[in-house]
Formats: sequence, structure tokens, C-alpha cells
Amino acid sequence: MAEQFVGKSSEFKDGERQIIQIGKREIGVFRHEGEFYAYSNICLHQGGPACEGLTIANVEERLRPDKTSMGLFFSDKDMNFVCPWHGYEYDMKTGEHISDRSQKLRKYQVLTKGDDVYVVA
Repeated sequence: MAEQFVGKSSEFKDGERQIIQIGKREIGVFRHEGEFYAYSNICLHQGGPACEGLTIANVEERLRPDKTSMGLFFSDKDMNFVCPWHGYEYDMKTGEHISDRSQKLRKYQVLTKGDDVYVVA
């Protein structure tokens, strides 16, 4: 496994991503709340570009104590990214498919050295 330079941390605004190529692999590198996450850019559904669609807060239903719905709300803390081909959503922090947590994208380690960002692949 080798370290691949991605860019300068200061060049990544929060919420941004870059798609990088390491050998034959495409990897999406995200910055979310100051942390970096990197995943295979191949959707588990039909091989689409999993990391290239929208990023959106997770939608959650809030319940009253009697278990009746208060409605749907965007999460204050959980963010997802969406494959643009068929809408498969993945958890930003884990790469897990939000409807079936047993399915997840390959996750890559991200290192920061000073202001430099690297992916280990």
C-alpha cells in the first residue's frame, strides 16, 4: 500500500470532494466537518460513480413518546452521499449503504501530514 498525495488540506472546503485515480482505482475523497473520508467510487448497485452525486443530510423520522410520527427531518449530524445513477445512499463516515448496513463501499485510510492530504491505497 502506498500513499498518494491528494492535495492541500487548506484547498478543501468543508463539504467538498475530489475524485482521484490511483492505478486502476477511482477514489472519492470527502471533507466533512473537518475530517477526511475516502471510498471506492464504484457503486455496489450497478457500478455507477458512487462518490459523484449529491451530498445530503440523512432524513430521519422523529417520534413522539407514544410512537406517533412528528414528521421527517434532516439530520443535524449525519451526512450521506448519493450515487447519481440510481440514488443509492451511503453514510459519509462509514461508507455503509443506509438501507442495508451490511453493504459498504471499500474505505481507504486518509492521512494528513501538516497541510498535505494523502490516501493510502
